[in-house]
Amino acid sequence: GRLAAPETIVAHAERALANPDLKGVRLVVTAGGTREPIDPVRVISNRSTGKQGYAIAEAAWARGAEVTLVTTADRPDPVGVDIVRVETADEMQHAVMQRCDVEVIVMAAAVADFRPVDPAGHKIKKTGAGVPEIVLEKTHDFLVELGEHKPSHQTLVGFAAETNNVLANATGKLERKNLDLIVANDVSAPQTGFGHDTNQVTILMADGSSSDVALMSKRGVAEAIIDSIVHARERQ
Repeated sequence: GRLAAPETIVAHAERALANPDLKGVRLVVTAGGTREPIDPVRVISNRSTGKQGYAIAEAAWARGAEVTLVTTADRPDPVGVDIVRVETADEMQHAVMQRCDVEVIVMAAAVADFRPVDPAGHKIKKTGAGVPEIVLEKTHDFLVELGEHKPSHQTLVGFAAETNNVLANATGKLERKNLDLIVANDVSAPQTGFGHDTNQVTILMADGSSSDVALMSKRGVAEAIIDSIVHARERQ
């Protein structure tokens, strides 16, 4: 028979050697930035690449979880993970809501806050009429809904990518959205946040405790996030 690809062998070895503290736990993680159409060729998006969400999916699978990754990103599929591809905030909402009866939901994606009200059905052309105006509307914040209807056995994890008042903004979001923990990062700081291979975050828990995760690889950060999820689950 053919040998498995090296990355498949490595992933299975990691899973065999890791602490299986998420064994049998169903975990949904979202990743990437949503893309909201302006017309058939243009979108409004953000700088998220999905690297952190993918790292969480990989780390969770290694630790025994049954992982579903709802993603907008064009990245290699993590071994063992069920992949659901989406584009828009609406599609991501639909995919997550269909799968929300799980033990852990990690909302690592950067879901658009705004989208064009009325996407054009054809490419908007340059004309003598001047520059087109793009009118925006708010997208539905379905993390609020997940928090409102959160079953007692579920751990709900949010992300706060901020550029100022990072911890205050993250704490507000944690409380307002009824989350169990939130991962806060300053995306304006060097080597952190969107596009980088490294990240530096603060994990805030619903009980008021927090932990600072020093600058490290996104996989290392993912392991720290999962440690916090396991800790939260032990307290339920």
